[in-house]
Amino acid sequence: MKLTTVTNVSVDGVTHGHRRIDVETRCEAGGPNEEGGGFERFGWAPPLLDDEASTFISQTFQRADAFLFGRRTYEIFAGSWGAGMDPGNPVGEALNTRPKYVASTTLPEQQWADTTVLSGDIAGAIGQLRAERGGELQVWGSGTLIRWLLNHRLVDELVLLTYPVVVGQGTRLFPATGADVGLELVDLRSTPKGVTIQTYRTTGRPQYETATTT
Repeated sequence: MKLTTVTNVSVDGVTHGHRRIDVETRCEAGGPNEEGGGFERFGWAPPLLDDEASTFISQTFQRADAFLFGRRTYEIFAGSWGAGMDPGNPVGEALNTRPKYVASTTLPEQQWADTTVLSGDIAGAIGQLRAERGGELQVWGSGTLIRWLLNHRLVDELVLLTYPVVVGQGTRLFPATGADVGLELVDLRSTPKGVTIQTYRTTGRPQYETATTT
């Protein structure tokens, strides 16, 4: 299966607090972010989420063959979509009817039907899923997991929904120090409210200019 990450991100790279209760950190307004300190700028994405962006998100969920989550995102989704939130919503339908995998060594119990916890050799387990024929394994939220996947070269495709806002604080998708990844742009679109949706295929490590002598 192709491993695809889908991330809501601001122009300055922030993923933290794109909704009122942050999907990744489970902290409400005023709670700490990964760098420490209070975070007050929750909910920057919904005012910019138009029908076209919402349709793209819904269609992307529906094309998934399986989902992969970090523990915190999984617990939030299990407590909302898994608890029957917004019945009939195609996003909830996809999440409730497709296999779900959680990369966690600390999840106390499975809270959602059709869930498999990946522990031990997580990289090996994800590698086996990627080796399966066809399909798409999607990662939503789970910023910590995405950074880990990039460091282990396990991501096949990145989808970034970039919102036209500079948040100015909070956890960013790409840290100051991390893996270097070459990307090939395979799709680019924009929505009426200015959300740009970029789809990139990973191409291994990027090429760097070499010094030449004259």
